[in-house]
Amino acid sequence: MKYGESAFDVIYLVFAVVMGILILLKRKDAIGKIMGCATLVLGCGDAFHLVPRVLNYFVEADFTKWLGIGKLVTSITMTVFYVMMYHLWVRAYGAKQNRAVVSVVYLLAAVRIILCLPAQNGWLENSSPVLWGILRNVPFVALGLVIICLFFSRRKQIRAFRPMWILISLSFLFYIPVAVAAGLVPILGMLMLPKTVCYMIMICLFYVYAKKSGAQADAPEDA
Repeated sequence: MKYGESAFDVIYLVFAVVMGILILLKRKDAIGKIMGCATLVLGCGDAFHLVPRVLNYFVEADFTKWLGIGKLVTSITMTVFYVMMYHLWVRAYGAKQNRAVVSVVYLLAAVRIILCLPAQNGWLENSSPVLWGILRNVPFVALGLVIICLFFSRRKQIRAFRPMWILISLSFLFYIPVAVAAGLVPILGMLMLPKTVCYMIMICLFYVYAKKSGAQADAPEDA
């Protein structure tokens, strides 16, 4: 178990970092920078939690504090990732920014990050109370729903991004039980594996889109 999970975690982290760099090299405009940086934010943020998790299997030391801090960092970087996904949607689809939508996206992100910071989350003990798990994830799930709706609304316009709303939806469906109840039912932690697979597929979609260049990539496609 520990070897399989550890190998998967390492492969994912290397994959995310390498793909992020490749995307930045492949496409140097604003869209490429958003996709590449979002990929690096995702991978590097997850590293704060996954690296201590892997080391915990093989090193005789107490990683409780580092695992908890890693979850805190990942919670914040995941929030930043979805804010970047909003800006990717705007850029890729040539959408006019709606002040209300922008305000909602940043408000939900800010509330999520603020709720992640109090000591009551139990990060240093790597044991979060169910109540705080629910509280800090309500704005995060709401933010995810906004992004899902945006990509769904224009799902037919860019071929590479057509599955994006489905992948984001699945990632949240896998994530919510873990975030809320994994402390009570540890086996739920296994749902993080299919969640991670969803993110790896999303990164692949970024790369596919980054391979296009210039006006061809920026113009929304017909269904």
